[in-house]
Amino acid sequence: MLFWILVAILTAAVAAVLLLPLLRRPPAAANDAGHDVEVYRDQLEELKRDEATGLIGAGEAELARAEVARRLIAASKAEAGEKTRASGRNRLAQAFVIVVLPAIGLCLYLATGRPDLPAQPLAERLANPGNDINILIARAENHLARNPNDGAGWDLLAPIYYRSSRMEDSANAYAQAIRLLGESPERLDGYAEALIALADGVVTADARKQLEASLKLKPDNPRTRYYLALALEQEGKKPEARAAFEALAKDSPADAAWLPLVNKHIAALGEGGTIPALGNPTADDVAAAQDMSTGDRQQMIAGMVENLAAKLQENPDNFEGWMRIIRSYVVLDQRPKAEAALQTALKSFPADSENGKQLLTLARELSIAVEGNTQ
Repeated sequence: MLFWILVAILTAAVAAVLLLPLLRRPPAAANDAGHDVEVYRDQLEELKRDEATGLIGAGEAELARAEVARRLIAASKAEAGEKTRASGRNRLAQAFVIVVLPAIGLCLYLATGRPDLPAQPLAERLANPGNDINILIARAENHLARNPNDGAGWDLLAPIYYRSSRMEDSANAYAQAIRLLGESPERLDGYAEALIALADGVVTADARKQLEASLKLKPDNPRTRYYLALALEQEGKKPEARAAFEALAKDSPADAAWLPLVNKHIAALGEGGTIPALGNPTADDVAAAQDMSTGDRQQMIAGMVENLAAKLQENPDNFEGWMRIIRSYVVLDQRPKAEAALQTALKSFPADSENGKQLLTLARELSIAVEGNTQ
């Protein structure tokens, strides 16, 4: 009953808003008939003045007055007809707003809505989520808010967050699951994938740490081996990366789903390198790069690095951007620029901060000299 009362109130409010302009008296229309009436009235007044001053005779004035009066009557009738038609249209619009619109809305609701469905509070929807993934996630979050040490709950929620593109939440859930339940290849790889996704495809030092721990638990894990090979490629260690990808391809079944992607990396590394993950190449860029010569590909990479460098000048607090550009300069064999980028990045992220320590770790991995022995 409360629902229908609310519907009636809302319908009345909408109708009032629509009717308000229609209920106002319309201003006098500037139409031809109304204009003619004013003109003829002015002419009658002018005839009176001319007759009084002797500019026109009485007989001529009477004839002219009769003709003007005839035209005035015709114009008045035309004006009245227009007002009547306008008033009729106004009443028709009012009837449409008052009767037809509510009727149409009611019919649509009865045809497509569920007026017989009882109200269901949030608690009841959480108790019976059905196939609604958002309700399932909310239900799990409510449970974990009350039981934050439920490792199984975090373990269940982490991959769901990942599939829902909630990477930060996924990484946190994996970290909680590892803390409470211990390390496993699935948890460590999932945590690493979430960190890589947060870094726009870059295998960060933290992600690599998780992958290396996973590889110790399951040395033949192709998922882990792929990301570790990708890390070598992003660091500019082309021979090591190619060897890692070739070893993975050799150990993979002929029909493995990941084998085509691995072979693409092997082919690209054999041609002299591939595009480093700069965060913003389009699919067309990647497709075009496959048909380029080595020189053209290097030129394309250099242009992307320049764009990233310009963005870092505007926003020097982009930590992952500094990590990417340092690696990219090494790939382009521009070590002086890599060293300069490292020094600039350390101004925003001091060496004793967490991000600064990651920068120094990257410098050691890439054999980049650090001024002042900050390492």
